[in-house]
Parts: sequence; structure tokens; C-alpha cells
Amino acid sequence: MMDGGVYRPRMVDSQLAGLLAEFPAVMITGARGAGKTTTAAQQVAEIAGLEVPGVASAYRADPDAALRRASRPLLIDEWQKVPEVLAAVKRAVNRDSTPGQFVLTGSVRAELFRETWAGTGRVVRMTMHPVVERELAERVSVGRPSFIDRLTRGGLDDLSGGAEPPAIDGYVARALRGGFPEVAYRHPTERARGIWLESYLDDLVTRDAALVDSAKDPAKLRRYVHVLALHNAGLPSDASLYRSAEVNAKTAAGYDQLLKNLYVLDVVPAWASNRLSRLVKQGKRYLVDSGLAAIAADLPASAILDDADLLGRYFDALAVAQLRAEIALSQTHPVLHHLRLEAGRHEVDLVVEVGAGRVVAFEFKAGSAPGSDDARHLFWLRKELRDGFLAGAVMHSGPGLYQLGERVYAIPLCALWA
Repeated sequence: MMDGGVYRPRMVDSQLAGLLAEFPAVMITGARGAGKTTTAAQQVAEIAGLEVPGVASAYRADPDAALRRASRPLLIDEWQKVPEVLAAVKRAVNRDSTPGQFVLTGSVRAELFRETWAGTGRVVRMTMHPVVERELAERVSVGRPSFIDRLTRGGLDDLSGGAEPPAIDGYVARALRGGFPEVAYRHPTERARGIWLESYLDDLVTRDAALVDSAKDPAKLRRYVHVLALHNAGLPSDASLYRSAEVNAKTAAGYDQLLKNLYVLDVVPAWASNRLSRLVKQGKRYLVDSGLAAIAADLPASAILDDADLLGRYFDALAVAQLRAEIALSQTHPVLHHLRLEAGRHEVDLVVEVGAGRVVAFEFKAGSAPGSDDARHLFWLRKELRDGFLAGAVMHSGPGLYQLGERVYAIPLCALWA
């Protein structure tokens, strides 16, 4: 994000630089408005913005010639406007595999254009998420281990709770603001923020959705997004979700795929393990920006603060948003899951698998002083997995940073950006 002409560093900056040093082409994926173009622009010599009609015409007419004329590294922005440019990039890197030639940015999954997509082994991908609190606090430091790496290696020794953690209404304010740079960095009024996010939502269900599937009904899609947002970070039954949205299973599956293809829906899969039985297989749905979710659900701060279930789920959504960005920095390439036994006897909000069946587990509690009872599902998982359980944490809204049991800790959520 450029703020007054000054670039605000993002956590993926060093990751992008590292990929460009080793590969000829990098595709940055993520939701529209997450800051992909601004970040990529810091590391290229020339930008080809395919949303500009004249530029798009030149690339559509002869993409190979257009690439030959351009300086390197070249940023091809909004590649989906001229999808045939991907095949031209393939041909270019087949001729010359020198690292650092192309960066492609777009907000639609490349698989949608299978007739032109041939990037396997030639174009590597990097996911970019909306802004997180660590970036807003300007605590982006090259070489700093991720939160998950620090937790598994040193427990509480390398963590800080922060000198002045937010009160619960401060956490809710962060969740309602979300992480789109235009909102997060410019600090607009509540009214202006709402107008911007409403416009984003309107564009999402009309213009963006039509790019992927012009047959989708914008009114029905918006109603489905509304229901998803009401259940953000929850686990409603599919039947109740479909009933509330007035759609059938096939339509809902199509809407889910559409929203995933536009990078605004993240379905965290259920964790599977041969050590545990009777696990629920249903994924946990998150809209990737909690501010957008609150607008889609028409939820003001007062409604969230007055409803324990909503408060818990939007606290969960804020926490997971921070952890998504941290994962890109981890050396262990973690994968996110959730865990729930049938009948809800045990449930863990987030299970982060770091390889070979080893996990770090999280519970998110919008409370200020969690105790052993709040960690009971983590204790159960530790008992079941034994050495496969590396660490567990109850992430909470209070100031305390302390141990609850062996390899299980109470950690303020703000420790993610402290």
C-alpha cells in the first residue's frame, strides 16, 4: 500500500523477492484489493496493466511481441483480462528460464482458464492476504521467525503479550475494519468504511462473479454471501445453511466454488487422523475479510458485542486472518484444519499441521482470563496425539501470557503482532 507516496511494507515482500531470485515467473494470487499490485510494483521495472483497454488490446493482438518489447522484471497486472497472456509467458520462459522475469497478479484462479493455463513447473504461486495487524503496526522484519515457529520452538520464551492489549471492543473494531488496504491504512470514518465495503460487495456479486460465471444470479448470490457472513467461522449444518439461503446443495456448491475462485471464501478442511475416530468431515467456512463479512451480514459492533456466539466467531475470524499471513513465513509450510468430533464432544478451533502428523492447536476465546477448563479440548488432543502434539494455545482478549499445562499456554491475541 502506498500511503502519501511511501510504500508500507508487507509480510510477503521478502517471500516475493526470494521467489523472483529463483524462478522466472511468479503469480501472486488473492482477493481483489488485497494489495497485490502495489506490492509487486516495488520489485519490477515495468507494469503492463491489462485493465487499461489500449494495453489489453496490444497484448490480445500479439502477446508474444508485447512481452518481447517489455522491460524485465515485468508485472502483468490483471492477467485474467487477457488470459492468453499466460501461454505467452510459458513460451517466453521456455526460451529463457532466467529467474526474475515476470510477476503476474490477478483475482481469479488460473485453473478457470485451462485452455490457456500451462504454468505448471513454469509459474510458481504466492498467496497474498489482506493486511494484518502486524503490518499495520509496522513490525514487518526480515528473517523474524513466524509466530507458529516461535511457539513450537520456545513456548512462551520468545513471545510478548504487548504492553497495552486492546479491550474487547478494540478487538471487535479491528474485526469490523478488516484488512483491505484502502480501509485499513486510510482510517476512514465508520460511514466511509461501510460505503467502501458495500461497494466492494456489490462489485463482488455482479462484476467479479460475472467474470467467472455470467449465469449466476447476483441477488441470489448476495443472499448466499449474507448467510455465509452470519455464520462466519462457524459450523452450521449444510442443510441449515442451504435452507437459510434458499438454495439447494448443487447451487450452494457452485456458489462456494465461485467465491473460492475469487479468493474471498476460505474453507478450512476438517482434520483427519488415523489416531482419532468419529471426526466431523465438514469444512469450516471463513470469508477472508471479517470487515466484509460484517457488512455482508449487516452486523454493527453493538450486535457482535451483545451476542456471545457472534463475538466468539468474529474473534476467531480476526485471529485466523492473522495466522494465515504468518503461515507464509513459516519454514514448516503449515496447513490449516479444524477438528470436531461427532455430537460436538470435543472441538478445536484450529489445528495447524506442520508435517508428519505433528500439530499446533488453537482455541480462540473472547475472554480476558482463560483457565484450565478453556483448554480442556487442547488437553484431550495432547493426550490423544502424545508427541505429535507440539503445542496448544488459548488465544484470548486479556493481557495474561502464562502456561496452562504441559505445552499448553494462554496467549493474548495481540501477541501475534506485539
